[in-house]
Amino acid sequence: MKLPEECNTITEIRNEIDNIDKQIIALIGTRFNYVKQIIKFKSNEEDVLARQRYEEVLLKRREWAEKQNLNPEIIENIYKTLVGYFIDEQMKLLNEK
Repeated sequence: MKLPEECNTITEIRNEIDNIDKQIIALIGTRFNYVKQIIKFKSNEEDVLARQRYEEVLLKRREWAEKQNLNPEIIENIYKTLVGYFIDEQMKLLNEK
């Protein structure tokens, strides 16, 4: 992986961005595997929704975003979408129990 300042062409930069995005998606896939396994410890819809945990996750991700000089609103929206998808998938798994 090249550092941004080591890239000499737009193609090199785009290739590095693509490589990073592949890693991000792979990590989301890994996260999803944990999400699917946690259903073993949940027995009802309230457990899946885990409202307090949801709020804690959003708050912590906002803090992490700020430390990386990223817009916390954008990061929060990304996580709302991601976690919303994972909650939907957990609900499906809960109904299959």
